[in-house]
Amino acid sequence: MSEIHPDQRVAVLADSQNLYHSAQSVYSRNIDYSGLLDEAVADRSLVRAIAYVIRADSPEEESFFEALRDIGFETKIKEIKTFADGSKKADWDLGMSLDAVSLASHVDTVVLCTGDGDFARLCSHLRHEGVRVEAMGFGNSAADELIEAADDFVDLAEEEDTFLL
Repeated sequence: MSEIHPDQRVAVLADSQNLYHSAQSVYSRNIDYSGLLDEAVADRSLVRAIAYVIRADSPEEESFFEALRDIGFETKIKEIKTFADGSKKADWDLGMSLDAVSLASHVDTVVLCTGDGDFARLCSHLRHEGVRVEAMGFGNSAADELIEAADDFVDLAEEEDTFLL
């Protein structure tokens, strides 16, 4: 595992849906994305910060997207899909993974802000490519396979004042 140092180039990829649902279900609170970004970068050199969000036609979502941009995140927005049976689906797993792989040759560290175990294989791939992988999520809802696959895991629940509004 590579060590953290100030010259590291960092990409921060935030799975906003995963973070939102974890924070709401356990704490009934929202994520403090400014605190999240500060802690993820940790005085290193930020190359790119991307928040993956879903447009669900909620009245406050545009102001949320704008706030993310003001903090320093690029927003990637996907429309929610409604199927004939009324079920809905939207996730960014593939998009986040492709971006992480694309960024791997330009950064030293990728910080995945999610608790989704589907990213465990991505962690293994990035580490094989020589990229340090850090994950940030709520330990009580984060997948064990993600925690084990990352070089480091930050449990957002351990610092509620930093990561929750």
